[in-house]
Amino acid sequence: MRKYDVPTWYIESCKKIKYMFPKAHAAAYVLSAVRVAWWKLYYPREYYAVYFTTRCDAYDIETMIQGRDVVYNKYQSILNDKQNGVKISNKEEALISVFEIALEMFERGYHFSNISLEKSDSQNFIMDPDDDMALLPPFVSIDGLGTSVGDSVVEARQKNKFLSKEDVMKRTKLTNNQIEFLTKLGAFENMSEENQLSLFDL
Repeated sequence: MRKYDVPTWYIESCKKIKYMFPKAHAAAYVLSAVRVAWWKLYYPREYYAVYFTTRCDAYDIETMIQGRDVVYNKYQSILNDKQNGVKISNKEEALISVFEIALEMFERGYHFSNISLEKSDSQNFIMDPDDDMALLPPFVSIDGLGTSVGDSVVEARQKNKFLSKEDVMKRTKLTNNQIEFLTKLGAFENMSEENQLSLFDL
């Protein structure tokens, strides 16, 4: 480098910097940013569906489906704890960025629908076919619910419509805790407890 009169400051920089960002790499980053911005502007619901599916390491789906105010309060609570030196969990740390994007989405008029046994995907956030402004969370957004369990719900409903909560428990891999959580969310609201109908169900 000295042979070709490379400036000393550049040589010293090379000794300190492990990776010199080339122009081609910088250009690729800019092109990627432009593409993302285009989708975010013209296809916001698709953008948020992909973002929450691929870029998030944690979810608090019970909070997220309750809308802007509930998400904002939870977000502020975590931030306050962090700023006051209270140790927060890895999940709470991850939720900070998740809540920020969710709040941005709410400000643009979009929201999350409740998890649906009949419509939700196993792994991906999808556009709610019954609400042009909503995203449907996947089954894996529930803590501790893995892909195979989510797939079991999708496969079961493709064969036959769920008749009751009992039917769901028998035909899927959902655990009792997951059934309880879905019940808490209201996923079984229009479904009877058992397969056998009573006179009051008629």
